[in-house]
Amino acid sequence: MRTTNGAARHKKKKRLFKQAKGNRGGRGNLLRTVKETTVRAGAFSFRDRKVRAREFRKLWIIRINAAARERGLRYSELINGLKRAGIELDRKTLSEMAISDTAAFDAVVEKAKSALAAA
Repeated sequence: MRTTNGAARHKKKKRLFKQAKGNRGGRGNLLRTVKETTVRAGAFSFRDRKVRAREFRKLWIIRINAAARERGLRYSELINGLKRAGIELDRKTLSEMAISDTAAFDAVVEKAKSALAAA
């Protein structure tokens, strides 16, 4: 007897069409095109999550550099001073401090400067 995989096949197609919801034309209606489109979209979304993280890191570094230069240090000197002082703050936190909590950022910069002077 011939098997058609009725329920399983229907479920798989339903899942694929749900993933392709919102696509124009055949990209949302035709099974073969939907398969190709969803695979490609998945690859792009995986890649672009990495790209987004990269872009945010670049933005944080630019902000930290601008704030550090206002206080008489370059970005690389600030990071080096923080490492020597044993202060482990990530770039996201430093960037937020530079924007919203300038007093705390000033204190961190002073510690970095003193650690650089001591070395």
